[in-house]
Amino acid sequence: MKIKSLLIVALAVSTVLGCKTNPFTGEKNLNFVSNEQIFPASFAQYDQFLTENEVVTGTKEAQMVKNIGQKIVTASERYLNANGYQGYLKDFAWEFSLVKDDAVNAFAMPGGKTVVYTGILPIAKDETGLAVIMAHEVAHALADHGAQRMSAGQLQQLGAVAGTVALSGKSQQTQQIFAQAYGLGSQVGVMLPFSRGHESEADHIGLTLMAIAGYNPDEAAQLWERMQANSGGQAPPEFLSTHPSNQTRINNLTQWAPQAKVEARKYGVTSFK
Repeated sequence: MKIKSLLIVALAVSTVLGCKTNPFTGEKNLNFVSNEQIFPASFAQYDQFLTENEVVTGTKEAQMVKNIGQKIVTASERYLNANGYQGYLKDFAWEFSLVKDDAVNAFAMPGGKTVVYTGILPIAKDETGLAVIMAHEVAHALADHGAQRMSAGQLQQLGAVAGTVALSGKSQQTQQIFAQAYGLGSQVGVMLPFSRGHESEADHIGLTLMAIAGYNPDEAAQLWERMQANSGGQAPPEFLSTHPSNQTRINNLTQWAPQAKVEARKYGVTSFK
């Protein structure tokens, strides 16, 4: 019982103290993994990834990736500085690479290292379409989604330990039922919606950043219409997916685009490409 109490106290303390304000939403998010902890490991993994893959350099597409990335970083700095978050990006080390791979994919690691796969370029279609994708990925890094996932994963493990201790002395069958239920329930009930929430948040933040960078946010829904067509309808049900459905994203982006334009005009953006 003493161990159980200590675990519950540890869980509560971690939840209360391990919070960080999201500069884009104003919400307090669970995050007790510091930049000093996560960034060096992220940078090392990025460097290793580049050595194991074919990085495209010296092409128009490679330069476009770098140009878009820099525009979005500049937009991010303008937004953060204007909203009282000067110095928020001081530990970030931005880098934007194009990698030869047929996968329809892109990602940004904690700290700003970003990769675009050549396989996503035909769906992006043009600079604005690629800006939709890259602003979304940059938003993940800016909102500390990687650190939040790590924090939640640690609490998930702690919760599993607490539940096992609470059932000590019960039959082995009862403990097995808990283990199976926790494994399913924590994923479908908590971790997957948590991940979907991150994706929607990155969509929303990314839309604002691309607009401040001068890109037309109306193009975001059209990009996801192309993504939907490319998927051929092959996707798991939304409640079993880490991402919102394509149609959910299209609907959200259509609704949010006018708001992004209004926000961009605060920064002197009067026209969009």
